Amino acid sequence: MTEDWFEREGIKVKFKKWISATAASLLLATSLVSATPVAHADEASTRTIAEESIYDLLVDRFFNGSGTNDFDTNTQDATKFAGGDFAGLQDKLKFIGEMGFTIASIGPIFATEKYDGSMPTSYSSIERHFGTAEEFQSVIEAYKAKNVSIMVDFPLNNVSPNHEWAKDSAKKDWIASTNNGQVQWDLTNKDVQDALVKSATDFVSTYDVGGVRLTNIAGADTEFINAVIKALKDTKKSLYVISNEESDANFDASFSKASADIYRNIFKNVDMDSTKLMEPFTGKKPTQIMIDSLETHRFTFDSATENMFPPTRLKMAMGALFMMPGIPVVQYGTEIAMNGEKKPATHQIYNFKTDTELIDYIKNVQSLRNKSETLRDGDFEVLTNENGLLVFTRTSDKEKWVIMVNNTSETQRVDLTPAQLGEGKMLNGIIHEEKVRINEKDVYPVILNREMVEIYQVRNDEGLNVPYMVALGLVWLIFIGFVVVIIRRGKVRRKEQDALN
Repeated sequence: MTEDWFEREGIKVKFKKWISATAASLLLATSLVSATPVAHADEASTRTIAEESIYDLLVDRFFNGSGTNDFDTNTQDATKFAGGDFAGLQDKLKFIGEMGFTIASIGPIFATEKYDGSMPTSYSSIERHFGTAEEFQSVIEAYKAKNVSIMVDFPLNNVSPNHEWAKDSAKKDWIASTNNGQVQWDLTNKDVQDALVKSATDFVSTYDVGGVRLTNIAGADTEFINAVIKALKDTKKSLYVISNEESDANFDASFSKASADIYRNIFKNVDMDSTKLMEPFTGKKPTQIMIDSLETHRFTFDSATENMFPPTRLKMAMGALFMMPGIPVVQYGTEIAMNGEKKPATHQIYNFKTDTELIDYIKNVQSLRNKSETLRDGDFEVLTNENGLLVFTRTSDKEKWVIMVNNTSETQRVDLTPAQLGEGKMLNGIIHEEKVRINEKDVYPVILNREMVEIYQVRNDEGLNVPYMVALGLVWLIFIGFVVVIIRRGKVRRKEQDALN
């Protein structure tokens, strides 16, 4: 094989990917003519947390945008600071925004002795490795301008023995215990409670964050946690306050470790028992739904342990996660199938030089979710749920969607009826571009290959989608033009080579 052959084949492969992506984008655009437009700044302010999606990251492990704060860093030692900073977050705003996330949860950012913020030494100073207070505020403003809000962790407990309060002899009665090298506050102490409330509200008053995630809340009674939540919301009414632990307090969203276990176990392999799928949605509050967290082993580790192909498993999980009611929480690196059994191995430095197939998939699915209020907050009804085969609808007075998740080892068929979809309708597949019309048996035969998710928009059956056909024709005209150019270049190159010979 000649070098020219490899070059031509490489061009073909790249163009094939381009034309597939372009066709999918055109279908997406023409299919959403009747859908709700993407939210602008004024509309975003009226959204509820149930309509958001969260990208969960650690500043130190994301992207190093500035060398000015790279003191005592070591990228070869996973327990040390690696150099990620606020400048890096600003550099990668477009990356996070294009994936469609509306909240960037950046973990704890207070002065700390560990890269993940788990040994805080202050509730007022920002970690120098991450940058300055001015740089942090700049990140908040830049993200807010693109309708992405910043959420920050505020740990109520488990701090470094070198925390400024712990080193203050006048506050020695604030300490209840010291375990695992961390100090635990006496959260029943009124002075401690007042100091924590003041620190949290001072932070929110100083920085225009969109959310606070209270962490390390074990040992705090519900009454005190509610007091913290109230104080935060009194300081900023629009603030979201959540936690990554289970609690009966008045958080804006519920959290359950069991929920992540349910989704992990359903999607880590095919043909899995999915009977518990609905358990996270039984409460009154919107719930955080996820397949792993920064405190657990990665979903990639789980699926690889099952001898499955992680990218395919992740597509299944993400396709379902973004379409179901609840707040999708996705850990940084999930979109590149980051692996790891426990931290710090699960907290790898982000590699931006990886294949973008899964990233593009998340972009497409979240684009649908962000453009359609129905997919975010519409009525939810399960039509089929059996051993990995899941079919459900999202419905409002504006539109109706059918989502089919074939997490099985075989091609599946589900016959939907006019009673379920309405008379004179058709199903317009968005991801795999399939159209389903009623057949002679008066049913809509929906057929999907194994390990695939399809999102169907229910539309009036008006025959051919003319805008899409025109757009697709343009794509193929471009393709033909591209081929002609390649052929002509090849002829010129061969003539030049013949002349040299």
